[in-house]
Amino acid sequence: MKKMFASFILTILGWSVAKNLPEDKKFVVIAAPHTSNWDFLYFILFAWSTGLKFHWIAKHTLFKGPFGKIFKWMGGIPINRQIRSNSIEQIAEEFDKHENYIVTIAPEGTRSKAKYWKTGFYHIARQAKVPVALGFINYNRKIVGIADKYYPSENLKEDLIKIKKFYEDKTGKHPSLHSEIKLKERE
Repeated sequence: MKKMFASFILTILGWSVAKNLPEDKKFVVIAAPHTSNWDFLYFILFAWSTGLKFHWIAKHTLFKGPFGKIFKWMGGIPINRQIRSNSIEQIAEEFDKHENYIVTIAPEGTRSKAKYWKTGFYHIARQAKVPVALGFINYNRKIVGIADKYYPSENLKEDLIKIKKFYEDKTGKHPSLHSEIKLKERE
């Protein structure tokens, strides 16, 4: 029922779905570009329309109030980015506890323009020994989905070059808010 509903809503809105889904039962999904609250809706509809049950990471403040329980029911994992914790290790360990486990992360970490991508997706995938799926949203073509996957190497810089090439032609709702795909410069 949820599958048909989501497919119907996407069709009415004029969106299509790229269904190059990994056969793997466990993986980390990059959700990019992330420039609008609408991205969440389209990714949820995408997941429902394909039958994927995925978890997603968001700042802990989104889980307060009446929406907190709904967001957790929808697979949300609250992260307090202001407190240093071992959240990467904790999330990576969840892959061992489940037969099927998919985690979606927006590496930009915000809908605003960020100076660099956060690399949690990479570290979680490496620790859990699972692939990274390149999930995307492209407002120019009105398409959302997963197009490819790769296993993270030991060289994050080289991996980011490949990732950057993939996202070159993907356009968020607010292109001026696209974050450059690069690492944080060491201070």
